[in-house]
Amino acid sequence: MTNSSDQSPNAAPAGHTPVPGSDRAPAAQVNAVNPPAGAGRHIEVTLVLRRRNELPESVLRGEPLSPEEFTEKYGADPADVAKVEQALTAHGVEVLSADLGSRRVRAAGTVEQLQSAFDTTLQWAESQAPDGGTVAHWHRTGSLSVPGDLDGVVNAVLGLDTRPQARANFRAVLPNAVSSSYTPVQLGAAYGFPEGTDGTGCTVAIIELGGGFEASDLDTYFAGLGVASPAVTAVSVDGAQNEPGGDPNGADGEVALDIEVIGGLAPAADILVYFAPNTDAGFVDAVAQAAHATPTPDAISISWGQSEDQWTAQARQSMDDAFSDAVALGITVTVAAGDDGSTDRQSDGKPHVDFPASSPHALACGGTRLELDSSGKVTSETVWNDGGGSGATGGGVSTAFPLPDWQQPVDVPGASGGKSGRGVPDVAAVADPETGYRVRVDGKDAVIGGTSAVAPLWAALVARLVQASGQPMGLAQKLLYADASAGKSPAGFRDVTSGSNGSYSASAGWDPCTGLGVPDGEALLKLVKG
Repeated sequence: MTNSSDQSPNAAPAGHTPVPGSDRAPAAQVNAVNPPAGAGRHIEVTLVLRRRNELPESVLRGEPLSPEEFTEKYGADPADVAKVEQALTAHGVEVLSADLGSRRVRAAGTVEQLQSAFDTTLQWAESQAPDGGTVAHWHRTGSLSVPGDLDGVVNAVLGLDTRPQARANFRAVLPNAVSSSYTPVQLGAAYGFPEGTDGTGCTVAIIELGGGFEASDLDTYFAGLGVASPAVTAVSVDGAQNEPGGDPNGADGEVALDIEVIGGLAPAADILVYFAPNTDAGFVDAVAQAAHATPTPDAISISWGQSEDQWTAQARQSMDDAFSDAVALGITVTVAAGDDGSTDRQSDGKPHVDFPASSPHALACGGTRLELDSSGKVTSETVWNDGGGSGATGGGVSTAFPLPDWQQPVDVPGASGGKSGRGVPDVAAVADPETGYRVRVDGKDAVIGGTSAVAPLWAALVARLVQASGQPMGLAQKLLYADASAGKSPAGFRDVTSGSNGSYSASAGWDPCTGLGVPDGEALLKLVKG
């Protein structure tokens, strides 16, 4: 057990100012335990600073900015970084790095130093992780505050509580439960991916919060598909590494699925896999690092998430801000909508949506059940819902983000409070593991599904659309919803009108199960070129 601060975690001490949105509830089934020897001697955190100027909506819908222009106009002010360094140093906390473009400062200190700097109490604890397992981590409750000199300068302090922030949205089934399965190449044909494209000249980033891949698995897999192995590079974030765990049903399955779907559909694209710790800081840092990388990626694929009300407001806002950065730089962020139906694994009986899919700056990806005949023609496509806790597409209405103007024409239903929020998902593709994706993971062939597969599928499609058009897509919704209306699926989509995810049912046009529908790649290319 660590030393406690004398101050209440909900009232800033003299000389400190509260951090809005930092209040954190106790973790599920949490129990304080003794920390490992030396655990409190070095803890790293991320501070997200304010922008020099607010990022206007016109920038998010206009031509992409260069990284240099973005940093100069909308990054952090060097004077703010200097203030942070001075204030933290006074508490013995060391500043490790600062990135002006993404407005992030990485810092480290002992438990005692961080408790003093941010007016909180840290305890070593065990709790229930989002995937249902038990995990040990640093734990805090209540709100945070920063030294008074940083009032208004610091938007978020992430990483003090190291509980897992998300779970992988993929599903594996026993072989005897598989009705049919498909390779990415087959799905590219079924969804009309533009002919003559393969992702040449494009870059796709993948965010992973655990697991790893073996190059030998990828070589074997892509040889079996008859496509050249793509260029795949692992990138370390906050010390995390490509570490295959030997469990195909664990995070390794997610990593393999993401790489193999993108590589099978856009084999000539450069694929960068960002491995980060599964914490609020790690997740935000990975997205920010990918968005501000050189070269700028064309798409970022994310298959991890958790119910939006299981995030602190400061972490949600920091992630949404990182997505806004990406959009302003011309990047499309594709995010899995969740695999637990309209409840999103919450037990209060109310509908919930997954975050970060519910961010209005992410392209939220829902799931279907797909049947093809022997010639590859679609014979049936319905909402994915295997019932009985066996998996169903996420979807619903956000209570954290308001209804975006581009989504207003499609008649999003009211949330639990009666007021419409951002509707999830935007788009869809096959996700049912019973009609799932053929992959290779940890030396074994398997069939995997989940909306985890839909996010990389759409990221690969974005890469091929960018290649064919020569135009980055950025906030794709401004184009995809342009011709949408209530009860009408717009050009570029095949509507899915049968099935439900629990609280919501499919219908003509946009719905909270499969969004606008599944892609018609060739028709989407015409829209992009137009």
